[in-house]
Amino acid sequence: MATLPERATHRQTRAFNQQLVLRAIYDRHSVSRAEVARLTGLTRTSVSELVNDLLAEQLIEEVGRGPSTGGKAPILLRVRADGRHLVGLDLGESAFNGAVVDLRGNILNRLSVPLAGQDGDRAVELVLTLIEGLINGNGRGPLLGIGIGAPGIIDSRTGTVRWAVNLAWENLQLGEMLEKRFKVPVVVANDSHAAAVAELTFSNESRPENLIVVRVGRGIGAGIILNGQLVHGDGSGAGEIGHMTLGDGHELCRCGRVGCLETMASMRAMVAAAHQLVPQVTDDASLVDAVRAGDENARQVVADAGAILGTAIAAMVATVNVNHVLLVGPAVALGDEWLEAIRQKATQATLPLLASGLRIELGAGHDDVVMLGASALLMTHELGLSLTR
Repeated sequence: MATLPERATHRQTRAFNQQLVLRAIYDRHSVSRAEVARLTGLTRTSVSELVNDLLAEQLIEEVGRGPSTGGKAPILLRVRADGRHLVGLDLGESAFNGAVVDLRGNILNRLSVPLAGQDGDRAVELVLTLIEGLINGNGRGPLLGIGIGAPGIIDSRTGTVRWAVNLAWENLQLGEMLEKRFKVPVVVANDSHAAAVAELTFSNESRPENLIVVRVGRGIGAGIILNGQLVHGDGSGAGEIGHMTLGDGHELCRCGRVGCLETMASMRAMVAAAHQLVPQVTDDASLVDAVRAGDENARQVVADAGAILGTAIAAMVATVNVNHVLLVGPAVALGDEWLEAIRQKATQATLPLLASGLRIELGAGHDDVVMLGASALLMTHELGLSLTR
């Protein structure tokens, strides 16, 4: 027989209320204590006590006075961007990249280590080397923890990499390992999920609470956000569209199957296909150059890949009925022709009523989004900050 949950202790209630106050301050540029009380529903006395705690912890600061409404002008509060630092990692396919990030998503320091084809335990050693370098170079603020965006299927609840084929990691308890080593909290997430969180949290553009972010680089993955919450799925594999089998592809995928979306629509696939027709195309940059120069063969390869990706996007849109799709990652550099091919196919393959409100746009082309998103997830986990602003 199930037992009833125990009542929250005073300490738990206070911690919850402190997160509530911190979130109210974080979501605004500056705000008074009275406004925080109104936003949170807490008494002014409680807010004053909690604000004093946050000031003592140097998570917030006073920034002068606001306009008077008849009485004494209120003192305004804001989150100290430098109040905590975070280590954010992007475990990419050719290099492991990391950064020290502040609470507003400003990158303070960067490091990168080449992967050079290493996997398994050697790849884990590279992660340790990267983190040690970033922590040793962080002399300006207390460390909140480590956020990691990694390829593959990740159980974020336990920090376990269930399966990352290119790194030969299976059921790797990465989060637990790093917490024991560095004595700080660690959050591990799928890299495409992290990219979606970064767009929702740190983008200069206003993002809706329902959003699909598709990251296209050497691989393809998606992060799905519904009602401001990241969707993980029952097996932590939500958005793992790169290994959907579509079309008539014949290339053997790294997962062991034939016809996966990654083998037909990723940057790696486009470079390989274009190279057969345009020998000077040998990498991402030369493919982008060929498309921008108007090479018809390169343009056709990109258009064909875009159409295949558009089919996959249409399936996601039909499944979750999300109107806003954002494309991020290195493929964004291909620009409007690639985007138009995706839009056209996704619109054709979606029920007209759903397609009428569909917006597919280009987002961040750089891979800072993975490091930033992993950092944002850490902030949510440790400080209770919401993903939406």
